[in-house]
Amino acid sequence: MSRASEPGVQPGLRSGGGTGADLADRVDALFVSLGERGRVIVRQLPLSATVLLVVAAAAIFYPGTLADERFRLALLAHTALFGLSVGVPWGRLPRGAYAVIPVLDCLAIGFTREAGGPNFSVLSLLLVFPVIWLSVDSNRAGVVLAVAAALLSTLLPAAAFGTPPTQGSMIRTIFLPLVMAAIAVTTHVVAGTLYRQRKTLVRKDEALADTVAESVQRQRLLDAVLSTVNVGVWVVDQDGQDVLTNKALRTDSALSGLAPSASRLQLFQADRATPVPPERFPTARAAGGETFTDELYWAGEGEDMRAYSVTARTMVSTNGNHAGAVITFAEVTALIRALSAKDNFVATVSHELRTPLTSILGYLELVLDEPGHEDIGEELRIVQRNANHLLGLVNDLIAVASERVELTLREADVASLLAGVVASSQAKATVSGVELVLDVEEPLTARVDPGRISQVFGNLVSNAIKFSPDGGRVTARAHRANSHVVCSIADTGIGMDGQEQEQAFTKFFRSARSRETAIPGAGLGLPISKTIVEGHGGSISLRSAPGKGTTVTVSLPVS
Repeated sequence: MSRASEPGVQPGLRSGGGTGADLADRVDALFVSLGERGRVIVRQLPLSATVLLVVAAAAIFYPGTLADERFRLALLAHTALFGLSVGVPWGRLPRGAYAVIPVLDCLAIGFTREAGGPNFSVLSLLLVFPVIWLSVDSNRAGVVLAVAAALLSTLLPAAAFGTPPTQGSMIRTIFLPLVMAAIAVTTHVVAGTLYRQRKTLVRKDEALADTVAESVQRQRLLDAVLSTVNVGVWVVDQDGQDVLTNKALRTDSALSGLAPSASRLQLFQADRATPVPPERFPTARAAGGETFTDELYWAGEGEDMRAYSVTARTMVSTNGNHAGAVITFAEVTALIRALSAKDNFVATVSHELRTPLTSILGYLELVLDEPGHEDIGEELRIVQRNANHLLGLVNDLIAVASERVELTLREADVASLLAGVVASSQAKATVSGVELVLDVEEPLTARVDPGRISQVFGNLVSNAIKFSPDGGRVTARAHRANSHVVCSIADTGIGMDGQEQEQAFTKFFRSARSRETAIPGAGLGLPISKTIVEGHGGSISLRSAPGKGTTVTVSLPVS
């Protein structure tokens, strides 16, 4: 496929793709790789490293403190706790068993501070490490345990060493646990918020990855579909720039060079002679927001010209703005040539039939005018009537095949023409049990061919009566609308569905219901009527519904 950009899965999208979830996933991956024991070591390591710095500082500034046996025992406790972090198989123990390490850390810090004396009172700040460790757990019990451990870190060492209470020690006993409690609660709340945000980011990340994966799958499906269809597909944006084309379009030599604006390709209208200006090319029209269906274009030169049925549909963005269009090019050269061959065949056969029919009718008139045939006069008139009917069909075939009729225009009262047709159809309507109603404004003068317009009205009224087999009403109306005379024939008959309405003006088309009920007809009434009306510069339209009847409207220009 050819497109401006090919969607795909971005590297690392499943792991966050640069979002906040990416860092969380990396940390999780690190912790998973370390195992339960490794995670305990990582959490214990900051405190152990800080204690080492304290030992180094004591050796430099207070070397006498290191000689104190109680201080050395407190440092040994820190060493033992780090050893436990490394040596105990925490993964085999119940979840949360590691909490004993930060609790004992608090006690070890308290003993270290108490053994170091006033010079080492700052060591109380080290309680932050185990307190945060306990508080980040999603279980609220960690907060309680952290506060309790901080409180014990001030009470137990004082009791063990028999330190008499002083104002400073009492303040530390009261305020240190309060400060640690505030830190624990804050840490727990922040950790909980971050945890929930992380879960939200992970869910959104997974949803985004699933959406992208689905989009890629849909893109692959679209590519597969577009590469297999033999209809050229072209997608352009709102500026007419190329977005997507399929293989059928790119490999079509007749369409090479086609572009929304200036182009090397010459397009022609349906007559194969009138050039299409670049601004009226299908892609340019579609990019401008125009929608059309099955418009015929010719491309190429001479015998190599190809016919294309072109359809365009606009695309709308989420905010309702025009976002481009999809244009399809279906080659119909063979179909157009086949239809042309059929029309030529019909026209040729019709001409060949019209000559002997005209001769037959001429001789019939001579026979009817000659005396001595009175005993078979009725039979001869039947032959004449059917020959005239057959000649009318032949003439209709010729007109439909050529898609044009010869018109003799003059001023005529269209209302009178319609009234005459209704009057002549009254007997047929009565036999069919149909009520025939005329509603016209008189006079309605227009420049028309009276014979051809009467033929149109005759076809429409005849169809309305035929397709009302169970009786009903046929209403013929005519009125003036601005510079046009508008005539409509409405019935309450069997009607047509949407698909049948689309083909109603197609040559030789007959609805399924008409075939089932054996309603006579050749499927030429509406096509010949359309040819005649359009020959006058007018228009003919149809609206219908199954079981609710049909209305055919003819609009003729006054001049």
